[in-house]
Amino acid sequence: MKAHSIGRALGIGMRVAGRIAGQRVAARPSAAPQSRAAGQAAGHTAKGFARGVGGFLRPFRRVGGILWLEVTGVFFLLPVVVFAPTLWRARASCLHGPDHRIFLVTAGVMALFLYLGVTSFWRARRR
Repeated sequence: MKAHSIGRALGIGMRVAGRIAGQRVAARPSAAPQSRAAGQAAGHTAKGFARGVGGFLRPFRRVGGILWLEVTGVFFLLPVVVFAPTLWRARASCLHGPDHRIFLVTAGVMALFLYLGVTSFWRARRR
């Protein structure tokens, strides 16, 4: 989403909200309404405001979710990079050497974090 389209949507939303608020103020009777009627009007106004804010924030929630998945994917891929030298050093004894357990544990940890990182980016791409 480009910056000018966000500003345009924000400007349109503010104009519509101002128009609605102006109409509601103009339609309000001059005498103070009964407490029950005032509570209902306030409830309708609050619900309308909540719907308006929810509609305004919906695109940001989607983009924020995608960004969150990508940042999470990067953090899941960091252990893969950190453990790669250990795996490389232990590769010679992968079957029967003294570093056999280190190799298997490192390979398992790397496989797990590689899976989590790749699937996080995959889920972000699908959104």
